[in-house]
Parts: sequence; structure tokens; C-alpha cells
Amino acid sequence: MITRRAFAALAAAIVALAACGKAGPPRGAEPPGELRFSVLSTEASQSMEQYWRPILADLSRQTGLKVTPFFSSNYTLLIEAMKFKKTDAGWFSNLSGLEAVRRGGGEVFARTFDPTGVDGYTSVLIVNAKSKLTLDQVLKCDRRLSFGLGDVLSTSGTLAPMTYLFAPRNIDPATCFKQVRSGSSHQTNLFAVANGQLDVATNNSTSLLLNRQHGRHEADEVRVIWTSPTLPEDPIIWRKDLDPAVKEKLRQFFLTYGQGDSPEAARARGYMARVRVGGFKPADDSHLLPVREMEATGIWLQAKRGGDKAKIAAAKASLDAITAQRVALEARTRAPAAAQ
Repeated sequence: MITRRAFAALAAAIVALAACGKAGPPRGAEPPGELRFSVLSTEASQSMEQYWRPILADLSRQTGLKVTPFFSSNYTLLIEAMKFKKTDAGWFSNLSGLEAVRRGGGEVFARTFDPTGVDGYTSVLIVNAKSKLTLDQVLKCDRRLSFGLGDVLSTSGTLAPMTYLFAPRNIDPATCFKQVRSGSSHQTNLFAVANGQLDVATNNSTSLLLNRQHGRHEADEVRVIWTSPTLPEDPIIWRKDLDPAVKEKLRQFFLTYGQGDSPEAARARGYMARVRVGGFKPADDSHLLPVREMEATGIWLQAKRGGDKAKIAAAKASLDAITAQRVALEARTRAPAAAQ
């Protein structure tokens, strides 16, 4: 449970995306032939390690690099690891990826796509399947319900519901609910709602699909009462200062992995399907424009609540500039920003 004061600090972190904590001293550049690859564990770390190890083994075999994996559900830890050169590349969520680019020295070079070929996923609010709760009842804010948010740097677990659901209605979850748990993984929130420990919580469409795909039953014991607009798929990020030869090996691996009709390609697609990934497409930092626009929207809405005209104007100008970049990108590529 978090207090009102604690949630205020959390909200400030969402808007400002301030750095949290400190990492140890840098390890320096990667030894020749070694790659330290991080994976964001939105599910149980042990499961993600099991599902990703065959992919990373293929990465090592095809590139000739010694690949050392680093699995963590702590978004900030992954960003700090890249900043202090403890990792060289990794799979991030969009919001944590934005921070890895901003303050971790990272750069987007690829992004995932869904096995169905559909680009994007959604943030959701879930309640127990037996509950009669509706979204309108949740938004009454009568402090009767317990609520679960995700990590402060989770796009679907925190940023999307704050930006698209709560902020436009001028709702502060700390004053809306009797109890707010934050910092939980999607799996933790799913289990808590399925088991009646929370009344409502954030999650995402991919997490629910993975739960069913892996033979678990919790996703069948919850019901979705709110769905966000489409969010971009996850970015793959490397350090900008990574050896160009290593970068090219990474690029070739990810953009060709699982492609084609060979038995090896089919096997690779089977590995990726376990983490709801159909493959990888080329991308750059413009992939993060939608999450930058979400973030700017939240800052603008917060400024409007504060009533300071100068801050409102500055926030609106920043939002308009990012929106203009998104519109120009979509005009140039003839594709939605979430599909970049």
C-alpha cells in the first residue's frame, strides 16, 4: 500500500521520469567477443529466462559472440545497467526504452512484432471475472476499492492508464482508491486480481495472452473493463558506443531471425512464440514518438490542473511539437506511429 504522499512522489516520477537510485561503477567496454544482453522480465524471471535462453543461444551461435544474459523485472536497474556499461544491448518496454535512450546511452535499432502480424498491444484494467464491477463504478473514486499499478517505468502498467484514463478525468489514484499497490509486475497484478487480493489492476493484452498460452488459468479468472489505444511493440536497444562490428552482427541476427521456410527458421519462430514475438523489424528512436507524446500529454494535463498559465503554455507547446513530429512521421511512412 502507498500513502498519498508516496503516490505524489510516484506521479512526479511518471511525469518527470526522474532517475531512481544509483548503480555501481562502470565495468568499461565489453571484452572482445562478449555481449551482455538484458531482458525485461514482465513475467516471472525464471520463466523468461527459460523462454529467452534458446534465443540467446542462437544469438551466440550465429554471431560468434559470447552472450551473457541479464534478466530483471526492475526497469530502473536495466536502464542503469546500460548507462554504466554493465550491459550492451537488451529488450526493453517503450517507457523504459525511452529512458535507456535518454540517460542510458542507448539507441533503438529494432523492435518486435506480434506473431499474428498485428502491430501493437494494449494496456488494460482487469477485475475478477466473478466481480460485477464496471469501469464507471471504478471511476466513482469512493475509496472502497483496492488498485494495482505497474512499475513506474512500465508503459502499459502505469503510463498508459495514467495518460489515457485517469489524468483526463483529473483522477489521482491515491485519493480515488482505499489502497494502491505500485511497482508490481503484470503477472503479480494478474494473480492478485484472480485470487481476490485486489479489486482492480493494470495489465496488458500480451500478458493475458501469454498466461493462456503457457497453460495457466489466471487470465480466465479476470475480466477486462478498460482498454487503451494501441501501444507500440517493444524496442531492442544497443549502446550507442558499442563496437560497430558488434552492432552489425546484432542487426543481422535480429532482422533475419526466424525468417524463411527452413526448419531452423521454424524452430526459431517457435522459440519467439513463447514470448509472444513473431520476429523483429528495423527501427530507430522515432519508434518512441508515441510514448513521448503520451508522456507530454501527462505533463500538459498536470500543468492544467496546477493552473499556472506559463507552465500550461510551455507544456502545450512541447506536446504540439511532439505531435507534429508524429504526424510528419506517419505522413512519410504512411503507417501509424504505433507500427513504426
